[in-house]
Amino acid sequence: KMGVRSVCCILLISLLKSSSAHNDFFTSIGHMTDLLYTEKDLVTSLKDYIKAEESKLEQVKQWAEKLDALTATATQDPEGFLGHPVNAFKLMKRLNTEWGEVEDLVLKDMSDGFISNLTIQRQYFPNDEDQTGAAKALLRLQDTYQLDTQIISSGDLPGVTTGLPFKSTMTVEDCFELGKIAYSEADYYHTELWMAQALKQLDEGEESSVETVTVLDYLSYSVYQQGELERALNHTKRLLSVDPEHQRALGNLKYFEYQLAKQKKAEKEQSVKEESKKEQEKTVGKGEYLPEKRKYEQLCRGQGVRMSPRRQRRLLCRYYNSNRHPFYIIGPVKQEDEWDRPRIIRYHDIISEKEMEKVKELAKPRLWRATVHDPQTGKLTTAQYRVSKR
Repeated sequence: KMGVRSVCCILLISLLKSSSAHNDFFTSIGHMTDLLYTEKDLVTSLKDYIKAEESKLEQVKQWAEKLDALTATATQDPEGFLGHPVNAFKLMKRLNTEWGEVEDLVLKDMSDGFISNLTIQRQYFPNDEDQTGAAKALLRLQDTYQLDTQIISSGDLPGVTTGLPFKSTMTVEDCFELGKIAYSEADYYHTELWMAQALKQLDEGEESSVETVTVLDYLSYSVYQQGELERALNHTKRLLSVDPEHQRALGNLKYFEYQLAKQKKAEKEQSVKEESKKEQEKTVGKGEYLPEKRKYEQLCRGQGVRMSPRRQRRLLCRYYNSNRHPFYIIGPVKQEDEWDRPRIIRYHDIISEKEMEKVKELAKPRLWRATVHDPQTGKLTTAQYRVSKR
């Protein structure tokens, strides 16, 4: 029970993060809910546009089919066809009037309503910083729970019920985008992880607009930046097997081969020490962790302080009446002990769903990014590891 709650908690906290200063969309479920309804409205508008285009095309199609049958008959005996005065009149009428109407119909822009709505809604869209913040949230989630990229990409997160209707998987484009964002932050550790996942899905046959060559280019460089020359060389060789004329890869191949030979010559007797150094570099690649951040990550993974069975037996559930307060005698409050030292109590069913919705409605306009105390400056500031709103 606690494990599932913890996973859901950190998942929500992580996904709400954004470095954006303009609205900090991803620090509030309430504001992201607004974005969902905005997107729903745009989908409705887009479907209306599609219907209008289909209706226009249907009219053009009917006209083309009618004229196709007519001209096929007329051209079999043009003189005989035009010998009928009505046919001659209608030919003049079609070419002088009706073809002009068809031209107007074809040129008619049916997208005005959709484009207008999109333009209005675009002012509420998240920007590049918001997207980067959401990507970093996934990377923090990955580090906190030590999750494999395949687990995140498949949507099978631990503690999340399988078979949910809103379960999402990640495409090659999604994995590639995460890798690019990590690359832009010089986070080569995560760049490697997500480029490797993108490459794996491409190798498994997933169709994508992202080319294998592009993924291998990022992958080889990120591996090289972590000191893994031999693996960088292997990725470069594979890249050249796909695109033998790739100029950067041709240059990298010679450079990696030279550096690898130089490294092997200089480190023959330091292999154990070098391996240890590589592991340290990988750890540094994950980012600098504050001591308290390590602690909460351990707690989220269930690696924190554990309560003995004897202490657990003392945790109870009860009805609380606040020393026989008349109000609570009529409707006592449900209490559940969560921890003993310090004492932590969970209260159940305090307010109704309707009351909660009202509180959220009143609070949403006043939400502001939560801050922490900076011990160096003594001022309140936002922090990467605190991503809520208050």
